[in-house]
Amino acid sequence: MSSDLELFEAEPQDLPLAEGAVLLGAFARSVEESLVAALASVVSVAPFRHMLTPGGRRMSVAMTNCGRVGWVSDCAGYRYDDRDPEGAEGDRRWPDMPPAFRDLATHAAGRAGFSGFSPDACLVNRYEPGARLSLHQDRDERDFDAPIVSVSLGLPAVFLFGGLRRSDPPGRVSLAHGDVVVWGGPSRLRYHGVLPLRDGVHPLLGACRLNLTFRKAL
Repeated sequence: MSSDLELFEAEPQDLPLAEGAVLLGAFARSVEESLVAALASVVSVAPFRHMLTPGGRRMSVAMTNCGRVGWVSDCAGYRYDDRDPEGAEGDRRWPDMPPAFRDLATHAAGRAGFSGFSPDACLVNRYEPGARLSLHQDRDERDFDAPIVSVSLGLPAVFLFGGLRRSDPPGRVSLAHGDVVVWGGPSRLRYHGVLPLRDGVHPLLGACRLNLTFRKAL
């Protein structure tokens, strides 16, 4: 029987998006069950919640985190914090990053040309029909040399991948269950987002899309 790590060696369908950015088609599909089981353990400790923007608006995407630190947003701004603000008395650490998560992120980054990637944060987004993510840069991390690894599970979505300026018109990339996008190097600070999720039901995850985003935050 093949191990999870051996399954990562299967040849994915690579689609270059830009210098330093690539779509690894179906790269995570072979380990979907271990990822979903690991996510359940994370959510049992740190449930999904809708955070507020610094302007006080409720985000349409529900979020949670695992790893050494977690990404949070509230009226005080965007930042990483080693404590879950909604944990017990606001003093609970985020759950540890499951080995299945870390193995996937490391192997995907290596496949994309970024060897030695060791994420310390995983932001998990849950999209329900109508939820979207506006164009933004991932720039709250201290280490821009490390790539971003983004894993799609569940319903398909349209990923917007733009340029280094907000005004640059983004390309549209169709993402299916198990697809992984990696961007770093000259593409590390490209603007990106997700169009509103369409209605549907995925056989494994139901009427939602899950996105695991791995970063080197510290």
